[in-house]
Amino acid sequence: MIPILVLLLRILLVVALYAFLGWAMFTLWKDLKFQSQIIAQKKTPALTIILDSDPQAVKQYFSQNEIIVGRDETCDITLNDAVISAKHARLIHRNMHWWIEDLNSTNGSFLNDERVESPAILINGDEIRVGRNILVVESETAS
Repeated sequence: MIPILVLLLRILLVVALYAFLGWAMFTLWKDLKFQSQIIAQKKTPALTIILDSDPQAVKQYFSQNEIIVGRDETCDITLNDAVISAKHARLIHRNMHWWIEDLNSTNGSFLNDERVESPAILINGDEIRVGRNILVVESETAS
């Protein structure tokens, strides 16, 4: 009688263990699904770039996470200037802010007349100097 009782208790314990593991996996799956929905709802805020050196101050609007500035035609902002590198600088949206970083350009990128040595946060009205061009930044989330 005792061996049968021990066997039933072992089976009951295995069933309880699998039920617990199934519940834990289901809970984790629901949490991941919820977090992915939150991330999907967060959209990159639009970034407006005004080319200040142009007499008509051309405005360009962007809604992607990354914007490449350079002389190359594949760049998002193409500037026809011999002193600009093919891929000169990158504007990237991360941690709820727009950032600028220099892409090891020959002549450097400048944010408000200071050379960009490491990634820096952009705020409304910042001036980015790339070669002889000045880009003015306006963002929905920039403070």
